[in-house]
Amino acid sequence: MTSPLFRRGSWAETSRIAEVLRRETVGGVLLIIGAVIALIWANSPWSAAYESLRDLRVGPESLHLDLTLGTWAADGLLAVFFFVVGLELKREFVAGDLREPRRAVLPVAAAVGGMIVPAVLFILVNLRTGDGALRGWAIPTATDIAFALAVLAVISTHLPTALRTFLLTLAVVDDLLAIAVIAIFYTSSLAITPLLLALVPIAVFGFLVQKRVRSWWLLIPLAVATWVLMHESGVHATVAGVLLAFTVPVVRSEAAGGPGAGPGLAEHLEHRIRPISAGFAVPVFAFFAAGVTIGGFSGLVDSLSDPVAIGIVVGLVAGKTIGITLATWLVSRFTRAQLDESLGWPDVIGLAMLAGIGFTVSLLIGALAYGEGSTRDEHVKVGVLVGTLTAAALASVLLRLRDRRYRLIEEAETADADADGVPDVYQRPSAEG
Repeated sequence: MTSPLFRRGSWAETSRIAEVLRRETVGGVLLIIGAVIALIWANSPWSAAYESLRDLRVGPESLHLDLTLGTWAADGLLAVFFFVVGLELKREFVAGDLREPRRAVLPVAAAVGGMIVPAVLFILVNLRTGDGALRGWAIPTATDIAFALAVLAVISTHLPTALRTFLLTLAVVDDLLAIAVIAIFYTSSLAITPLLLALVPIAVFGFLVQKRVRSWWLLIPLAVATWVLMHESGVHATVAGVLLAFTVPVVRSEAAGGPGAGPGLAEHLEHRIRPISAGFAVPVFAFFAAGVTIGGFSGLVDSLSDPVAIGIVVGLVAGKTIGITLATWLVSRFTRAQLDESLGWPDVIGLAMLAGIGFTVSLLIGALAYGEGSTRDEHVKVGVLVGTLTAAALASVLLRLRDRRYRLIEEAETADADADGVPDVYQRPSAEG
């Protein structure tokens, strides 16, 4: 018997995913607001004030931390974002869909395909560009889940639970790949001593959280110390957030009642910190990162004449769509798994287009590749914005065309004839749990 792709999970997992998606959607709306404000301000008569604010230096110079506010947002606030990403990653691998190889194969394959094809297309566009253009190969490989969910909220589509879960899981794997890329390919110089010293606060942090210590006055100083040492080592400081998150236990200890007694410390910390990440850290980063002075239509054309910007647009729009759809087809072809009977390939293509919304991590990699504030970095911002908006528009059209079918699926997924609070579809023998 063949197993369907995009299967519905258990009610407990579906409820948890729904809560995560609601928070990410709110964060995505705030992200868009921050980016729009930055774009308007940077292209207004008061653009100099925006640049002065972004380039204002604060912090102790003796610790090499006299950074601009823009850099603090990219290196500091995004560490909070990556801490939440790390918690979600570990939860998925320990207690979520990714712990089962047969369920992990699709999102993992889709994420890899959605990374390889955009990178290849970017490289093909920029093979003869020169001047270090190929350093930006990873820019179009990232998916911004918060931005994507905000688009879904704006177009008010009733995307089925299975597709939303797949999109979130895909984004989690995508983030893991992005973290690896940043750590491996965008570390220009490495200082071994600070890197080794960073292991000390990480180890102490890990020891405390394994003992279920939640005292902020102990954990936050250790997290800050790890961040500072990682920053000094030359490895991008956001990696500190992921490493710290990986030390946090997902499942409750037997002394605390075991796995059935409720959420573990990872979910507890995620519940506390995700609102800070989605509601403050990422929108503030978007505000400082998206403020590019376009210079009207002629400036837009000039920016898009750079092959780097073209490669980013092609990678995000075509690369993500082709990569994710092709990977999904290959999984279907070689595992003999079939699409759920209520879904079709247009749904896969629409979701793959939606994954072409790359913003937060794409802008971060662009600054690392070409230097923050450089001319090419400005072109990167235009490319990311144009590619993201194009992918969002195309995905919106296709998914809206499928919305009537999605409404029928939603009605079936929310029907609760016995009024026990759990939809009937999750209580049938065929439902997974």
